[in-house]
Amino acid sequence: MSDSVDLRRVLIVLPALNEEHNIEKVIAEVKAALPDAGVLVVDDGSTDQTSLRARESGARVARLAVNLGVGGAMRTGFRYAVRNGFDVVVQVDSDGQHNPAHVPELLRELDRADIVIGARFAGKGDYKARGPRRWAMKLFAVVISAISGTKLTDVTSGFKASGPRAVRLFAAHYPAEYLGDTLEALVMAARADLKIVQVPVEMRVRAGGTPSTSPVKSAVYLLRATLALTLALVRRKPKTGSFEAA
Repeated sequence: MSDSVDLRRVLIVLPALNEEHNIEKVIAEVKAALPDAGVLVVDDGSTDQTSLRARESGARVARLAVNLGVGGAMRTGFRYAVRNGFDVVVQVDSDGQHNPAHVPELLRELDRADIVIGARFAGKGDYKARGPRRWAMKLFAVVISAISGTKLTDVTSGFKASGPRAVRLFAAHYPAEYLGDTLEALVMAARADLKIVQVPVEMRVRAGGTPSTSPVKSAVYLLRATLALTLALVRRKPKTGSFEAA
């Protein structure tokens, strides 16, 4: 890991919706891989024991009264980071598919970039997406690569590290709409002249609970994601300025 990254200033944010079966294991893995980093679980309106299990596992918990989606949960995480003196935010899913052991690889790249994506389609692992979902991912990768000036293969990955400039931008302007945490956030970052890179990672099988994909959902995903990217491209660049911590 880069010596320039102080783990005490790194916040691992875990957006979670009804992940009581997975959250304890994921937190344990995060603490084993990054014992000095902060861990924040953003409970996105869960109806199960996610918050309780997270607190019992030693994580800090921000509980949202209603489900806002990953974008809303991550916006909470970025604002928490600014208010509590964290310079770096790493998004890790709570379902066990992201391996926290890869986080140091992402952090190393923050020496040369503002955002580091853990990419599933970059030569490591055997993760595959099929049908409409895969077509959409390829199209979006081409578009975001052109905007950012960097070749990217997995712009919908939720496994990302954000450095200080990105944390300040996202605390003030993070999009909460559908896929805002991936597509629109990257468009916003590129337009703010933030540098985006990726590193290959392996994606694991969901540890437990109910998967969110199906053939019908994949087709719907294609339509909704295309609309999300279109809105991101036509939306005006946010005004400069940082989120003011209370």
